[in-house]
Amino acid sequence: MLEDSALTTALGAALARLLRPIVRLMLKHSFSYSAFESVAKRVYAQCAMEDFALPGRKPSVSRAAILTGLTRKEVNTLLTEPWSGANADSTHYNRAARVVTAWVREARFSGDGGSPRALAMDGPDGFNELVRLHGGDVPSRAVLDELTRVGSVQVRDDGCVQLVQRGFVPNEGMIAKIAILGADVSDLAETITFNIEQTRALDARYQRKVMHFGIPPEALPAFRALSGKQAQKLLEGLDAWLSEHDLSAIPESEWGDTARVGVGIYYFEEIVPEVEDGD
Repeated sequence: MLEDSALTTALGAALARLLRPIVRLMLKHSFSYSAFESVAKRVYAQCAMEDFALPGRKPSVSRAAILTGLTRKEVNTLLTEPWSGANADSTHYNRAARVVTAWVREARFSGDGGSPRALAMDGPDGFNELVRLHGGDVPSRAVLDELTRVGSVQVRDDGCVQLVQRGFVPNEGMIAKIAILGADVSDLAETITFNIEQTRALDARYQRKVMHFGIPPEALPAFRALSGKQAQKLLEGLDAWLSEHDLSAIPESEWGDTARVGVGIYYFEEIVPEVEDGD
């Protein structure tokens, strides 16, 4: 019983720390606690139904109510009500990211030196062909509008599309940035929670970070530049390997089972105030 209490305390402390930057963002954009509670309830109900069914038995509202502490009526309502927040913007985000990645890595869309070249809209090596190969069933105009909106491309006076950012990382558009928050933090949390449940280190997914205390703030710009350069080089190498095994050049109807896999790298810093004598 004592172990359960300690585990609950540890989970609560971890959740509080996890939520702090997210709640700060929610408050900044007037996302109230009641709205947060509504989302949390829905996720609890969906997770209980989809991830905790008993072996050989269909998931039930009654079991979901027991697991979550919600009433059966609440669970049923949460599961049947339509919700516009499910997977918002995920399709366009994923398709646009794949188009940019292919633009950077494939020789037919690059110029001298391997730099992505400006693409005419039409033609065998044009933007429409790039989207046809790597954008799934999303129209090329929709992909162009999305990439333009977030600042990844510019349409030149001659009608060619120029890639100005080697990666789909929106500099503009709060909605796209928030979609990345949901996608990337979810991936990191999935890896960490997966590793927590493993009893053998060999079964764990790769999860490491480097961190030092006592670094002078004036050294941060140099480390930002160094870490960004080395991280980009590593990611491009891993992307090249994945590209050799990617099925995106053939119709999705012929894929069969596939896996979504990747490696994420993030930079963090925090200025620690000077400690005065006696503190």
